[in-house]
Amino acid sequence: MSDKLKRTALVTGASSGMGKEIAARLIKDGFQVYVAARSVEKMSGLARLGAKPLRMDVSKDDEIRAAVETILAETGGVDVLVNNAGFGLYGPVEDVSIDEARYQFEVNLFGAARLTQLLLPAMREKRSGTIVNITSMGGKIYTLLGAWYHATKHALEGWSDCLRLELAPFGIKVVVVEPGLIETGFGDVVASGLLKRSGAGPYAKLTQAVAKSTRDAYGRGRGTSPTVIADIVARAVKEARPRTRYVAGKYAVPMIKMRAWFGDRMFDRVIMSQMR
Repeated sequence: MSDKLKRTALVTGASSGMGKEIAARLIKDGFQVYVAARSVEKMSGLARLGAKPLRMDVSKDDEIRAAVETILAETGGVDVLVNNAGFGLYGPVEDVSIDEARYQFEVNLFGAARLTQLLLPAMREKRSGTIVNITSMGGKIYTLLGAWYHATKHALEGWSDCLRLELAPFGIKVVVVEPGLIETGFGDVVASGLLKRSGAGPYAKLTQAVAKSTRDAYGRGRGTSPTVIADIVARAVKEARPRTRYVAGKYAVPMIKMRAWFGDRMFDRVIMSQMR
């Protein structure tokens, strides 16, 4: 049974990594938490903590609609929406098909946008709520072979800024969280996809260098724990006036500041120096 007196949250991409930790933290803080991912089975641990798992591929409108209808029927809507689902598509622009690029946008941008659209009417009616969009330091900077990934994160940043302005009159807050290098499966997914797509051919040398540096950056405690991001989300949703942006995780603050202060050419040199 759902408790309509408890504050309700929905976290997407909750089968692992940051989404899983965010959901666990919100449960601990007393929220009634719905968790969504393509693999319901991978959310069994959260279910044991009290979460309500929903099957949702954010690239499929029928699954988004079905999940929202369930939440609206059981609780009347959410108080907190955490748009966390996403993945990293890396590869030379020449080698990445437009269909693959479209799918990257479907997951990283349009899925969050559609889910937000469907949940907003109930939030507007209550004149309250918080939407947390997990972008990345990659929404402010760029890296080698990440054109499509960075395009989605830059887009989500701008989309969030506009959303924040238009929802302010209704008492709905919009928060952006920009993680740095977090200990998730991101590195292995990026590296394996790179090598499969462009491990041979004109971009092979660059691809192999990027795959190696990506794998070297993750694992064995070299990144920041996803609990750091969970703590930030938990703090933001409690604030009456949260920041518009929170930056956290390894490299995030220095990389974003370097990009802003020193300009393109210097930043280009820093990025390229990592490939030697």
